[in-house]
Amino acid sequence: MKKTISIPVALPPERFLPLMARCAEIFNIHVDWALANGTYNKSKAHDALYFELRARHPDVPSALVQAVRDTAMEALKATGFKKVCRKKPTSGLRYDKRTMTLRGRQLTLCCIGARVAVVLDVPDYFKEVFETWHFKSATLTYDRHKRFWVRLVFETSTPDTQPEQQAQGIDRGVYHLASTSDGQFFSNARVRAAQRRYLHNRKVLQAKGTRAAKRRLKAMSGREKRFSRDVNHCASKRLARQSSVTTFVLEDLSGIRAQRRGRKLNKWLSSWPFAQLERFLSYKAEALGKRVAFVDARYTSQKCSRCGYISKANRHKSRFCCHQCGFRCHADTNAAINIRDNYLLSCAARSQEQGCVNGPDVSDVPLRDKLPASCR
Repeated sequence: MKKTISIPVALPPERFLPLMARCAEIFNIHVDWALANGTYNKSKAHDALYFELRARHPDVPSALVQAVRDTAMEALKATGFKKVCRKKPTSGLRYDKRTMTLRGRQLTLCCIGARVAVVLDVPDYFKEVFETWHFKSATLTYDRHKRFWVRLVFETSTPDTQPEQQAQGIDRGVYHLASTSDGQFFSNARVRAAQRRYLHNRKVLQAKGTRAAKRRLKAMSGREKRFSRDVNHCASKRLARQSSVTTFVLEDLSGIRAQRRGRKLNKWLSSWPFAQLERFLSYKAEALGKRVAFVDARYTSQKCSRCGYISKANRHKSRFCCHQCGFRCHADTNAAINIRDNYLLSCAARSQEQGCVNGPDVSDVPLRDKLPASCR
């Protein structure tokens, strides 16, 4: 299990900015060579370009040249040549244990000429990770506010997964960030209000076009994303820390934005941070020895969680009323129950196929008894 700590550092820009520009040039040369030769093999790239680049940039440490080569080849391998990877003069620069050292809180970085040493100001929140986890690598970045940041990567052994006891279905939506199968709701109203406010402010400032308006736009940039990220962090933390739940079941929403659903709904979906909540919950659950599972998203909102009847007419906005058995419930809670039950049934079927007696058995549990009291 890995965790990244971001810490601002005071580095001399007259030394590191030229280094980052030259490393970006080295990166782009490797990308051009790989595209021309149709390979991302590191050994072949080293044989073809290393000595030429060392002669062209003799002041760049050799270990950094090799680190940039590895970064370029890995980027192309990850995209499968479907995307041309390029770096700007101020793009991030990856360091490894050959190009940097961390002793206590003193960090030394390879640069043009001698190494540069800085003392890190580690926040109290990260002290346990900083002192007890194993340091692996780091990335040096330069942001638009002309500040250097070092992103330190630490690693530790992943906690043992807890025995599966209770599964919780989670339905993600535009109006409710998350709704659980036991009746909990995490509202998305604050995020949507912030999105509307920032959209209006951007329109007004862009229409003015004055220098003061442009300064204001620059100051506003990133605030909306940071606010939405904070809300997702808080919601995922509350979900992951539930003591009675060991498995969180989500819908598989990959490809949901590929469909055309109308201008208004497409705009909502484009600003819906469902994948971010999924990532946050996954690593928080992993750190606690819990798991995140996924099920098919089809018909979870139209299916009655009591009798299994599927119809579009069952749901009207946030109200769910089954046209066959008359069951009534909040639509998001009903969907979350279906998500959980689909996972439990799939586990039971898989256990029967494998002849396993330790899988979750739901055959003797009436479906009605698994509903929250408000939905019975």
